[in-house]
Amino acid sequence: MADIVALNRDRLLQAAAEAKTFAYVPYSKFRVGAALLTEDGEIIKGANIENAAYGPTICAERTAIVKAVSEGKLKFAALAVTTDVASPIAPCGACRQVIREFCSLDMPILLAASSYLEKEDGVQESTLGQLLPFSFGPEDLERDRAPF
Repeated sequence: MADIVALNRDRLLQAAAEAKTFAYVPYSKFRVGAALLTEDGEIIKGANIENAAYGPTICAERTAIVKAVSEGKLKFAALAVTTDVASPIAPCGACRQVIREFCSLDMPILLAASSYLEKEDGVQESTLGQLLPFSFGPEDLERDRAPF
């Protein structure tokens, strides 16, 4: 799995930057782009889409996952996220939980600063397990439970 991520790292980061250009953010003005790498090498992009009612807003990471899953893609190798901020920004809590539903805890997540190409430390690499420790996932629903 590490090979596919290494081979597609630059392409994945570029796709996240491209996705950011399609963000619909008339309220926050905070653009986010995400790119999800499938295990077979396909990249699915997502941008954040805001709504005047705020609650229906969807983040870029969830957009990418929803697009992928709705097309039958369920196996992922990596995720890249970028914003217009000069330092890397991590996914919000809701996105982390949705990522947890479909991705392994050791899946690489690349957090890219807006100027990641110009900075040596412009990309911070993490894993889902680091971003969401002590997480709750689908396998937890299979655990034995006390009778009620």
